[in-house]
Amino acid sequence: MKSKKSIIQEAVSTLNLEAHAILGLIKNIDEDFVKVVELIVKSEGRVIVTGIGKSAIIAQKIVATFNSTGTPAIFMHAADAVHGDLGMIQRNDVVICLSKSGNTPEIKVLTPLLKQTGNIIIGMVGELNSELALQADFVLNTYVEKEACPHNLAPTTSTTAQLAMGDALAICLLNARNFNEEDFGKFHPGGALGKRLYLKTGDLAVRNAKPSIHPDASIKDVIVEISQNRLGATVVIDGNDILGIITDGDIRRMLEQHSNLTDITAKDIMTQNPKHLDKEVLAVQALELIKGNNITQLLITDSNKYFGMIHLHDLLQEGII
Repeated sequence: MKSKKSIIQEAVSTLNLEAHAILGLIKNIDEDFVKVVELIVKSEGRVIVTGIGKSAIIAQKIVATFNSTGTPAIFMHAADAVHGDLGMIQRNDVVICLSKSGNTPEIKVLTPLLKQTGNIIIGMVGELNSELALQADFVLNTYVEKEACPHNLAPTTSTTAQLAMGDALAICLLNARNFNEEDFGKFHPGGALGKRLYLKTGDLAVRNAKPSIHPDASIKDVIVEISQNRLGATVVIDGNDILGIITDGDIRRMLEQHSNLTDITAKDIMTQNPKHLDKEVLAVQALELIKGNNITQLLITDSNKYFGMIHLHDLLQEGII
């Protein structure tokens, strides 16, 4: 077993090599890269991304990034392409082929077939004299000096370079399409990140009880209302007018200060002008308001009328933190 120091040195060396590989791509961002971005933005088809081996795995990640940032894309394994999957490619699709050497047997078979169908080929390749680079209409140069593997065999820096080039392309496409936060939320509705972009306070409030009490209600009635609805608070309303809010903290402070509770009513202990947000406001803004004011409940309104209440736990449960 190697020493701790040796293991750390090898890890640092690997990261340095991969960082160097990514930085080496900067000089390769040229006219072809610009034309590829313009081509894909104007294309009426999809982006087909293909590769073999480890490049195929990177191709799948690039496809996922494209799809989540507004560029329709499909992964096609280069080996499967020549056994039927070539049929997924439509006339207007643009094809990106990933290969370090550009000379793998599958790529050599695939590129002439793509030329016959008339699809534009973009080669993301590390060898500019390869079959892929020569056949491609545009080349994204992902050349690396060496792999991080000590035997210079296992794809490491080369696949890192492909991944980084794919990200650079995706971000340029995102900006070219004016893809914004709302668009991102539509494509990520199930995750916490998407919820930050589309979930509204009203969506949470409708799931909860709607505790309310009259301003002249007794302390006993206030305690019962808070306990029954399990939100730790109740709103004090008179008709449609919101007068204030009473939290379980207000109850505790009142009990510390008063021994005779007979004549105390809701309006005597309520907090006037409670913090509130409209039901159409994003839930992430509710979290900011709750944290900024060190509270746990927040009143939700609809045109300044009582709509409901949300609790800090509602936001945490949705992963909005």
